[in-house]
Amino acid sequence: MSNLFSIFNTSASALTAQSVRLNTVASNLANASTAAKTPEETYKSKQVLFQTVLDREDPDQAAMPVRVADIVDSPALPIPTYEPNHPQANEDGYVFRPAISVVEEMANMMSASRSYEANVEVMNTTRQLLERTLRVGQS
Repeated sequence: MSNLFSIFNTSASALTAQSVRLNTVASNLANASTAAKTPEETYKSKQVLFQTVLDREDPDQAAMPVRVADIVDSPALPIPTYEPNHPQANEDGYVFRPAISVVEEMANMMSASRSYEANVEVMNTTRQLLERTLRVGQS
């Protein structure tokens, strides 16, 4: 029975991690077309790193909660674009934009969203199983 309750803990940790991933993707998409005067000022896309956590209270070690280990900047170099009339253009007429693929970010968002939905479904199914188990004991 305790393994059933550890499922809630594992799914809840995954929900939290995917929520951070969704927020990070949203930030990347919001800044995908921002311009900066220098490469150093350019927004760098963020990537979420996950880590599983051993649940020492689970004797079977069946529960493996996940957590956000870190949020790291992409090493991709900014993309210089010649736009001499842009307000952020440097003296050579260039602005620098982040190397963010909107298609890749949308795929990340869909993946995070589906993972989130799957974990909600796991929690709902587990709750239903627990309710049915309690009803069997009442008969």
